[in-house]
Amino acid sequence: MAVLGSLALVRGAAGLWRRSVCAGLRARCPGKGYAVGPALGKTAQSSPTFGFLLDIDGVLVRGHRVIPAALEAFGRLVDAQGQLRVPVVFVTNAGNILQCGKAQELSDLLGFKPLPRNDFPAIEGVLLLGEPVRWETSLQLIMDVLLSNGNPGTGLVMAPYPHLPILASNMDLLWMAEAKMPRFGHGTFLLCLETIYHKVTGRELRYEGLMGKPSILTYQYAEELLRQQAERRGWTAPIRKLYAVGDNPMSDVYGANLFHQHLQMEKHKGAEELGPGGLWKEWPSAAQSCLSILVCTGVYSPQSPGAVEPVEGGGKPPFHGHRDFSFSPGLMEASYIVKDVYEAVQLVFHKEGWVL
Repeated sequence: MAVLGSLALVRGAAGLWRRSVCAGLRARCPGKGYAVGPALGKTAQSSPTFGFLLDIDGVLVRGHRVIPAALEAFGRLVDAQGQLRVPVVFVTNAGNILQCGKAQELSDLLGFKPLPRNDFPAIEGVLLLGEPVRWETSLQLIMDVLLSNGNPGTGLVMAPYPHLPILASNMDLLWMAEAKMPRFGHGTFLLCLETIYHKVTGRELRYEGLMGKPSILTYQYAEELLRQQAERRGWTAPIRKLYAVGDNPMSDVYGANLFHQHLQMEKHKGAEELGPGGLWKEWPSAAQSCLSILVCTGVYSPQSPGAVEPVEGGGKPPFHGHRDFSFSPGLMEASYIVKDVYEAVQLVFHKEGWVL
């Protein structure tokens, strides 16, 4: 899981906002458009009370090709001085590239300069960040390490259990690149590793932790980056509303809805102590909601929704999430479905009464 804060400088782009009245995944991308007049908007100097959590693959880019709507979207997100009008954080499950490399890639494709963060703590054990190029080699090496308790040259007679701690990020089964069909993601690699380990040892592979969308921890961290970004800009109003834009119903929509559910529970429960030690919550949240916005430029397509639609005969659709996450079909229902990230920005600005 990688999260990038950003400051942006892009070209402006004119366009109409196409309104979405969709609430579920079966809806189609909206096509009706109209312009919003300045009377509804707030000035660019107003302190925003909302922020964006933007996915990258399938929302801003497809492989190394920028999605045209992304340039239009940033034309709305950036003011005439090249400053962001609202806080924006990039939340991606792609962990196969350093944050500085991803920042440079976004800069080259979109024409702005995100500020990468590199404050992940050191972790001992097996750390899995993204699908490798040579799966068979990586699977063999990881199994060697687990079965030998970290000493592949010892040739242990019996595999230790519990095994070494494993921390995995990015549980996406599929993701979207330039190809017409979805590509295998890190979630597929984890599935292979879990299956092989169980077949060889007869035991279940266990994770010390799972991070990346749809885990709540990812959204807590992203919210903290939004808060820090607003603080640096001198915006005093707390960020109350989050809008998570993504292309994958299982990771993006499910994760945003799961975090929204968490926020509602916290709001009703209030501040509580955690456990007998009296430890307080690490990330006290100012956000009151996190709405999910599904775009049609990546994994999800209204022409071939695939696994997100009910199967014939009334059966349940296949679950593309990780085995350690319980499946709740309602969490895969997006708050809004729009054509692309440009329409997502237009939708949010209209809902918040901001000038387009």
